[in-house]
Amino acid sequence: MTNEVWWRLGCFFSVLIIMMLLEWQKPARRSPVAKAKRWTANFGLVFASSVLARLTIPVGLTAVALYNTENTIGLFNQLFYIDTNIPSWLTLVLSLLILDIVIYWQHRMFHLVPMLWRLHRVHHADAHVDTSTGLRFHPIEIVLSILIKLIVVTTLGAPAIAVLIFEIALNGLALFNHANIRLPQAIEKPLRLLLMTQILHRIHHSKVVKETNSNYGFSVIWWDKLFGSYRSEAIKSDNELDIGLVQYPEEKQNASILALLAMPFKNK
Repeated sequence: MTNEVWWRLGCFFSVLIIMMLLEWQKPARRSPVAKAKRWTANFGLVFASSVLARLTIPVGLTAVALYNTENTIGLFNQLFYIDTNIPSWLTLVLSLLILDIVIYWQHRMFHLVPMLWRLHRVHHADAHVDTSTGLRFHPIEIVLSILIKLIVVTTLGAPAIAVLIFEIALNGLALFNHANIRLPQAIEKPLRLLLMTQILHRIHHSKVVKETNSNYGFSVIWWDKLFGSYRSEAIKSDNELDIGLVQYPEEKQNASILALLAMPFKNK
């Protein structure tokens, strides 16, 4: 845990660089908007989100998890206090599964609740999907997401190592499944039995509402199949799929960072 920051940054930038290199070498789709314009706005949102998150929630999730363990806060910590024979691997696995299912429902709620959708549509109002889209979230949505995870981590008493593994995996897989690449069919077909692949996640970014409201998972596909939101194919092929939101023309979907920050507060 003493090298937490390096683990986070190392894994994040490794996946980011690998995905961007693969996109550059063999992109799955051509962007209708200039790359420089999109990246300026998308990566600008990352910076704005980081600043707001640091100002509003200065403590990290793993630090909270460590504090909870030291002070016997949360379900798993209480159970371990009562019975020290509970295997640590069990709390690790259960924590990872519960955190992942919470993120699935968090994502789904951001689609279904109108006030939350106003924030989340910043992510979907992108005329193209690539690795940078996996980082394109409104700062207020990021803060709300952190608060939700803080509540769950504290309620569960999730071990710090589980929180660290989960956050690294969540960030890495979000970059992976947003990447503008198309895996060979021999790899993509079996992989989609477990993970949310690029083709499956691009369906989630379709302009067709019933397709947008599907494939919510950022990592595994289990929860989408369990809760009836899994969609294996779109109406159009992956090459012809219309990406973005119908109400936003391309120039507004990929506007300046200031326009994206203001987007939730406008009627359209």
